[in-house]
Amino acid sequence: MKAALVACSNGQSRANEGLINQLTEYLRQLKIDIVEGKFIYARDGVFSGSAKERADDLMNFYTNEKVDFIFDVSGGDIANEIIPYLDFNIIRKSETVFFGYSDLTTVINAMYTETGKYSVLYQVKNLVWGESDKVRELQQQRFKNTFRERGTELFDISYDFLQGNKMDGILVGGNIRCLLKLAGTPYMPDMRKKVLLLEARGGEAPQLATYFSQLEQMGVFQKVSGVILGTFTCYENSVPDRSVYELLKPHIHDGLPVAKTKDVGHGFDSKAVKIGCYVEYKI
Repeated sequence: MKAALVACSNGQSRANEGLINQLTEYLRQLKIDIVEGKFIYARDGVFSGSAKERADDLMNFYTNEKVDFIFDVSGGDIANEIIPYLDFNIIRKSETVFFGYSDLTTVINAMYTETGKYSVLYQVKNLVWGESDKVRELQQQRFKNTFRERGTELFDISYDFLQGNKMDGILVGGNIRCLLKLAGTPYMPDMRKKVLLLEARGGEAPQLATYFSQLEQMGVFQKVSGVILGTFTCYENSVPDRSVYELLKPHIHDGLPVAKTKDVGHGFDSKAVKIGCYVEYKI
């Protein structure tokens, strides 16, 4: 098994080099051969290279038939810069699976739109960073179960319905702020009969309300078969007066199924989901 590490969004600080080395060492302990991209670390502000250089770095691994997985270790703001430089014909034919989260929501959803292939919303650095040894050990257990023991623990999420009792369809979405960067572009997924996942790291009530308003005005909530809300880290940690669902409610119709999960988002304990695969959630 072979995996590549890349950074398509903001380049990693050199202060994170030790963390990346820990990640590489852990993956090698699992008998995963690791190769690093050329543009992981920031060189000019947050930029590790030009958009084309970062895209070419990614495509280099898609053309290598020995690479099974590509783990993006970045996040931030600039991932959507690379999208026009991706060769979607090559990606479509490749069996390599891409992993990334947060700002990589742009790339993951663009890949699905252009190729029909799934990618995984997950930050592989969760294996070695986090708020406690217990959380890191939990992530490592899930990852090992899924990648070495052919289990499904990393992808098994729990949820509760807030409205309705069933939803099914192809899963799209991810970080709400980053997903909306695709609005008005050819790379925004067709939302008809999709299950829409929404989560966020930052944002207070006004920001979340305006994101929900934009999705409403785009007609998204009239098209999707359901919405599953992940974690909204900063907002929910602030112990707000209104839940995320209560902020969403004015923007959706009563017949739209809505579920909530604590297992997907920016938390160090977050699990993974496959964007571009069929899902069925029900009571």
